[in-house]
Amino acid sequence: MSESATTDRTPGERADVCVVGAGPAGALVAHSLARRGHDVVVLEAGERFDPTSEERRMERHLRPGYDPLSVWDMGGPRDAYTAPGKRHYPLNAARVKGVGGTTLHWQGMVFRFHESDFASWPLDYADLRPYYDKAEREMGVAGADDNPFAPPREEPFPLPAFPPSHSDSVFADACERLGVAMHSVPNARNSEPNDGRGQCVGYGTCKPVCPSGAKYSADVHVRKAEAEGARVVDCAPVQRLVHDDAGDRVTAAVYATPDGRTHRQTAREFVLAAGGVEIPRLLLLSRSERYPDGLANRSGAVGRYFMDHLFAGMGGTVDRRTRQHHVGFITSECHQFYEDPTRATSGTEGGIPAWSGDGPEPGPLKLEFLNYAGPTPVGLALDADEWGDSLLASMREAYGNSVGMGALAGQRPRKENRVELDPSTTDDRGNPVPAIHWRVNDRTRATLRRANEIQRAILDELGADVTWRVGPGNTGPAFHHMGTTRMGTDPASSVVNPRLRTHDLRNLSVASSSVFVTSGALNPTLTIAALALKAADHVDERL
Repeated sequence: MSESATTDRTPGERADVCVVGAGPAGALVAHSLARRGHDVVVLEAGERFDPTSEERRMERHLRPGYDPLSVWDMGGPRDAYTAPGKRHYPLNAARVKGVGGTTLHWQGMVFRFHESDFASWPLDYADLRPYYDKAEREMGVAGADDNPFAPPREEPFPLPAFPPSHSDSVFADACERLGVAMHSVPNARNSEPNDGRGQCVGYGTCKPVCPSGAKYSADVHVRKAEAEGARVVDCAPVQRLVHDDAGDRVTAAVYATPDGRTHRQTAREFVLAAGGVEIPRLLLLSRSERYPDGLANRSGAVGRYFMDHLFAGMGGTVDRRTRQHHVGFITSECHQFYEDPTRATSGTEGGIPAWSGDGPEPGPLKLEFLNYAGPTPVGLALDADEWGDSLLASMREAYGNSVGMGALAGQRPRKENRVELDPSTTDDRGNPVPAIHWRVNDRTRATLRRANEIQRAILDELGADVTWRVGPGNTGPAFHHMGTTRMGTDPASSVVNPRLRTHDLRNLSVASSSVFVTSGALNPTLTIAALALKAADHVDERL
């Protein structure tokens, strides 16, 4: 009999807090509250992965013939979704359902949002600053205070930054000649032993799997929460939330288990931490006579204002060795164009011209100097149909001189970009699947064009033979699900208040990027973590 079949997944006695989702937000909330003495139950839709399976999962990633979704067992009826409209949204390419969530296969870059990003939020950078400090300590962030464009900070990074890669040094002189500033990247991975985990040993497969455990993933805080007495129930997808007769408190989370049964977990407080797609889906599935349009949805904003970051990239080859794939993550970026992407630069021998495009001006963007452009030696060997000296000669010619740049561009919140239920398609429990409606507007396309323009100038300065480009016409998402339960002070236009509690229900909070009001152009996980710690403080106050 399998372990899954024998695991006790029956509900506990009435808990203080029920957390839905065991990704970074849910894990941090659970640990924060459990160590303060609260009785915490976490319900996670996915499985608890065997921690000794990482090398096998890395093999799946490296070997041809495996579906990329098989690395973390994604896909099938459990993970079904639809994407109506002209642009398909590849939802399963990004998310992982399981204890640890999507941090099991993220790259690990962690940035604080800029002060300007909070201009239309009901809180500002100063409100989140202490939580950013705490989140960096909890996750073990390696970084350096060398980014002149970053927001102010009071505390140093917990760990020293990773040094620039050899590939970064290839870019450095060209960027200096163009007046483009390079700086280090904060990473949630150990640059030295920390928190009982070893330092990064350079497997180079950070996305989708870190076999050494040096990269932070949320199962770290799941284990800490359990050590403080929290109970984590895996393979327990929540089907709906039930409220009391007055309609202002949630009384139970109804969840399913692998044996085909359903259970009700009661609690004094409930925290939704299942991400920007599954949270609105759950609220919409929880409709009732009092909330016919979905729970906590009197504003009609549940599922609305879905945002993601768009990717722009460019790369090719140069006439020198770049040592790509020696580092599996990004060590240098440029945020010089974040506040004013139209700006020109002045370098020692030229510069980037100012934006002169027609139509809307571009929005915030960040530039990335990639350490994993071009083919890998393993990939070349496994895909080859030759052997011996012939294979070695081909590999030497094809590997080692690639360069690449990436960029992220943010989307403005638009009501028509949304997550809703699709009753025509159901999951393995018979529930309507999420339908992702997603479009890219002219301003975002302008931002992508500007990113490509800057990338082209840098690569030309390098003397690169440009062989690929990702831009407005062939862009894709960075898989940062934001919006869908936006934060605000007006219950008529938002879902949660600045304390992360829903306007409609007094004991229901949301800890997720789903509460983001705008997207900025920076990876969202550190802000998710900061908001989760803030939400935990407010739940603790109410308890």
